[in-house]
Amino acid sequence: MKEKSKKNVFVTSSPCGETSISVEAVKQMAGNVAMECFGIVGMASVNMSDGIVKLLRGESAQKGVEIEIEEDGIGVTFHIITAYGVSIVAVTENLIENVKYKLEAFTGLKVKNVDIYVEGVKPVD
Repeated sequence: MKEKSKKNVFVTSSPCGETSISVEAVKQMAGNVAMECFGIVGMASVNMSDGIVKLLRGESAQKGVEIEIEEDGIGVTFHIITAYGVSIVAVTENLIENVKYKLEAFTGLKVKNVDIYVEGVKPVD
């Protein structure tokens, strides 16, 4: 399978034809995978000008995900908020494992790296 990338689209080619996957679709999938992981309360949107972190859930979760298109795979960056009292190391290891497995199965592309920024901790109601 041959892979190439355009600005906002991943394109994979096979003898059967060509498949294009938008970066937004990959962001949605990555956000959904993150929200399924134990210990993650939500994604975070960081306003760099004033340093305020906003909790994102549901449809907005993809705003806490960045996708980087590279020749040898994709890079994923998450900005998350974890639940108070859980092991951040365990949560991030679980997220990395799940994201690599599910995104590779979803896109057919190699996930080269997963970077995670824990932007906050929130008590679970």
